[in-house]
Amino acid sequence: MHGYDEPVYLISVVAKVLSIHPQTLRQYEREGLIEPSRTEGRMRLYSQKDMDKIKMILRLTRDLGVNLAGVDIVLQFKEQIDELESEIEELKKELSVLKKQRTIDKNKSLVKKRHVYDVILFGE
Repeated sequence: MHGYDEPVYLISVVAKVLSIHPQTLRQYEREGLIEPSRTEGRMRLYSQKDMDKIKMILRLTRDLGVNLAGVDIVLQFKEQIDELESEIEELKKELSVLKKQRTIDKNKSLVKKRHVYDVILFGE
């Protein structure tokens, strides 16, 4: 079994599995939406993570009618949200450790929400 981030799928396999033309995958790469790994012979290799990202792009474009510029913005927001969620989880773990060590009064600990993001998709 391959890791989630391990690049193992050729462009022809990804295109067949996702029912899209290989040229569409090349366009997504040109637009900067995906960045497959390359072999020494410059062949594109995709990971399962890449395939999941392509599935999201296809949902946005096919099902919601979002253009590629909009997809780029949505993907950037998703990346920021993922980073913030990861940071929140790390802070929660640190806080839990500090509470167990009794270095912070449980009644005085506070986690503030610093940013709020709303993603609104408009259809025609």
